[in-house]
Amino acid sequence: MTTTAALPAKGVPRAGDHRWLRFTARRAGRLVVSLWVLATAAFLMIHLIPGDPVRAALGPTASAELVAARRESLGLNDPLIVQYLNYLGGVLTGDFGVSIQSGLPVAETIAQRLPATASLAVLAFVFAVIVAIPVGVAVAVATRRGRGRKLELGFAGTSVFISAIPDFLLGVALVAVFGVSLGWLPIAGRSGPESYILPVIALSLGPAAVLARIVRVEMLTVLEADFVRTARAKRLPAWRIYLSHALPNAVTATLTLAGLLLSALVVGTVLVENVFAWPGLGSTIVSSIQLKDFPMAQATVLVYGAGVLIINTIVDAALAVLDPRTTVAED
Repeated sequence: MTTTAALPAKGVPRAGDHRWLRFTARRAGRLVVSLWVLATAAFLMIHLIPGDPVRAALGPTASAELVAARRESLGLNDPLIVQYLNYLGGVLTGDFGVSIQSGLPVAETIAQRLPATASLAVLAFVFAVIVAIPVGVAVAVATRRGRGRKLELGFAGTSVFISAIPDFLLGVALVAVFGVSLGWLPIAGRSGPESYILPVIALSLGPAAVLARIVRVEMLTVLEADFVRTARAKRLPAWRIYLSHALPNAVTATLTLAGLLLSALVVGTVLVENVFAWPGLGSTIVSSIQLKDFPMAQATVLVYGAGVLIINTIVDAALAVLDPRTTVAED
């Protein structure tokens, strides 16, 4: 099956080609620099929040001696540059310090809550892809070459409207309808498979609408390609043309963009988790900032940012594998 124009022999990286090594080195270098900038920004951002975190944690009735002793034990009396260097050293060794509020190691809390956030984001991503691809393909087939104008307008308007709804607002609406009014589904906590339904829908519906529009556009382009015309000329069954010939070519570019949507889903968990009282990092980061628990806030911001950066790097690598010419363009 012919899919796209053959890649030019000149300049295309092959196994053992130094261009792959340079591409990998560039991506690794960018990732390291980005992580350092992220860690520095998290440190400075938290320290710029006004107020005394120790006083906030111990309460207004705590004695000055107790507050001073706690500040000394946390290293808050050290110069800012010393605190920064100690913080970077801890990040490199996986030691994020101790929570001011709970007194527990921050790394331990993150290890307990990270699976809840990761599972929510991954399930939302899978749901968005499963919904978007068949919907986008079906609408593309039904509206190609100017057919189904009303369907096209309805799809465009509906998908734009859905994607414009903030995920936390959609979550509130789902809670009000399916949790409070109908009582069909749980509205808070992570108690079982059914507890995932509402937060996954709230988190994934907007990205699914965006992805469905992208799938439709890609599919319309592929359906006009020469290899599809050739398949039609051979009088192949329609289902075979769409599933075996057109869909794999349309999905290649779509999955690359879907990987970028995964980054957005990870960030989106912050607000959705607070709507559904989800025991993940999203609710942790909000509460830690409100309570001025800066070791916890720094660590959660860093974990979220690192997750987004790593996902973007993986997407870049996947794109390079699917289309090696992207590595040539940077040389």
